[in-house]
Amino acid sequence: MALTTKYQALIDIAEASNIQDLQVVEQEGVLHIRGTAPNADVKNKLWDVYNQLDPNFLSGDVVMHVDVSTAVEGSRARVITQNSNLNIRKGPGTDQPIVGKAAKDEIIILISRANDQWWLVRTQDGEEGYCYAQYLEPVG
Repeated sequence: MALTTKYQALIDIAEASNIQDLQVVEQEGVLHIRGTAPNADVKNKLWDVYNQLDPNFLSGDVVMHVDVSTAVEGSRARVITQNSNLNIRKGPGTDQPIVGKAAKDEIIILISRANDQWWLVRTQDGEEGYCYAQYLEPVG
């Protein structure tokens, strides 16, 4: 079965969600979805649909490179790890690839709370991804 068929519901949501510069390409057994979502809710919805189609993202046959066009100004969080850097992941889960890191005590931008455990953030360097919420503390 072609991946575009397997993930048609995910592609349909992406197409209906006004994602700018949307690209859906199947290459070497992996479906790549790229673009810029109008808001964090759209990005979170894509991950929710993907998780429904492939629970816990076990097959690893989709790579989503979807950023959020704008962050909510003024929503910031401090990294409160013990000693190490905080991993920033491509999606909401420890099985997702690490796309960046934030240092202890670094202030990062909170884009949205994907759920109680994972928050979508952007670093000062522009790295965007999901962090485990227990290591973030909202600041004013």
